[in-house]
Parts: sequence; structure tokens; C-alpha cells
Amino acid sequence: MRWTLIKTIRAALTLLLVVSFVFFVLRLSGDPTYMLLPDDIDEATRDFYRSKWGLDAPLFEQYRSYLVALLHGDFGISFRNNLDAFDLVWDRVPKTALLMGTSLLIALAMGIPLGIIAALYRDSWLDRGVMTVSVFGFSMPNFFLGILLILVFSLNLRVLPSSGSDTWWHLIMPAATLGISYAAQFARYTRSSMIDVLSKPYMRTARSKGAAPARRVNLHALPNAAIPVVTILGFKVGEMLGGAVVVETVFAWPGIGRLLTSAVATRDLAVVQCIMILLAITMIAANTLTDLLYGWLDPRVRVGAKAGAR
Repeated sequence: MRWTLIKTIRAALTLLLVVSFVFFVLRLSGDPTYMLLPDDIDEATRDFYRSKWGLDAPLFEQYRSYLVALLHGDFGISFRNNLDAFDLVWDRVPKTALLMGTSLLIALAMGIPLGIIAALYRDSWLDRGVMTVSVFGFSMPNFFLGILLILVFSLNLRVLPSSGSDTWWHLIMPAATLGISYAAQFARYTRSSMIDVLSKPYMRTARSKGAAPARRVNLHALPNAAIPVVTILGFKVGEMLGGAVVVETVFAWPGIGRLLTSAVATRDLAVVQCIMILLAITMIAANTLTDLLYGWLDPRVRVGAKAGAR
């Protein structure tokens, strides 16, 4: 109970800090009317829209009104489309969720097996080959890899569409672009963790008892090696959200990232704030889930939590 309460308070404070930071930074970045209205419009009309959007009130009065509105589930109206900001953002959530989910599956399906193989054949040509590919995948920027895939598979081979989201074929290159980078990272983390676990005394004991190699890896090494990887997983979900902004822009994928780019460019404050709140909630939920998985994989964490609660 105490652990849950502490986590809830931390999550609430984190969300409040995100909301406050985004609110003040956006309002200090410039007057939205200069981005959304024509340059030759008269000042009276500009003042009318400032009043309509609540931008003529003192800054802290705007902040107080915004927090009160949030508590009532009101995320504001888009300056650009005059539509509910939450509805605009929520319509894009399925596309971003599909992209991130597919990318995460690619990253885990490629990275973890490659990391295990590299650890089992440490210092061999196979290990060096996996790590070389991992460093290359980790170092390559998402936008460069995305453009490279478009040049090869769309312009030259003409086998995959370069933009849009109409079919499953449109998902392949964006998901691969985002997934390959994180597959390289998971391969490195898995290799390091497996090498550490394989050197433990209980692994030598299992080997001396005649346990088969597959049994030693699956029942003894993997559960313990997975703990650091799971810990990193929560942080990587947050990084993926940032990477999705770039990937969605490169492939014209109609998700939250592309909407965020256009909303920031036009100072559409309500939409930007709504997106940042949803991203913060997603990252908080991912880290909380990581804590739960960590406790499930490592019984010592559950014992420690119970002892602290007493």
C-alpha cells in the first residue's frame, strides 16, 4: 500500500511538472496569433483572437484557468482547426500505438536473441559481428536510416510505399526504422547482462550437475539476465516516443508525432499541451509497469517492498 501511494504521488507530481513546464515555455516562445493569422491583418482583429483564445489575461491567470479546465477534462480548443484538442490528438493515437508496438516487437525479437548469441559465443567472430552491427544500428540517426530505406525500397526497388498508412505495407519501413535502432541497443544490454550472469557460481553449479546447455540458458541465465533489460525497457519506451516524431515526419505517418510537429510550428498551444500530457502519462505508466515486472522477475524486490511497508 505504501509503495503504491508513493508511486502515485510521484506520478502526479511528475505530471504536474510536465504540464507546468510545457505551459510556460509555449507561452514564452511567442504570440500564436502571428503564426496563425495573416501578416497583413489589422491589430484590432489580432486583439479579438487573443481575447477569444484567452491570451490577453495575465500569464498566471491563464495557468490557473488551464489547470481548472484540466481537472474537468477540458484540454482546450485547437487554435488552428477550432476543434477539441483532445479529439484531434486521440484520433492519431491508434496510428502511433501501432507504429510503436510493431517497432518494439521488432526491437525485442531481434535484439534479445542477438545479445544472447553474442554472449554465448563471446570473443568469437560471431560476437564481434553482432556487436559491429549493433554499434552501426545504434549510431545511425533515425531520419538517415528512414531516408536510406526510402531510396532503396521505394525509389530503386519499388516494392514498398514511401509514405502514408493505408495498408500494412506502409507500416514496414517506419517500424523497421524505429525498431532497428532499439534492437541494436537491446542486443548490447542483453549481451552484457548475459555475460555477467554466465560467470555466476550458480551457473557453474548447474553445469557441474550435468544440466543441458539449453536448460542452463533458459531456466537459469535468462530470468536473471532479463532483470537489467526490463529495467531499461521502461526508459526506452519514452525514447521511442521521441523517435516516433522523426520517423512519422519522414514517412508522413499520420500519428501523434507528425501532429506535434505541425502544432509546434503553428503555436497551436492546446494541441501541443494535450500531446505532451498524453506522452507523460504513457512514460509514467511504462515506468510503473517496469517496476512491477522487475519485482516479478526478482523476488528480492518484492521482499524488500513488503519489509519497507511494515
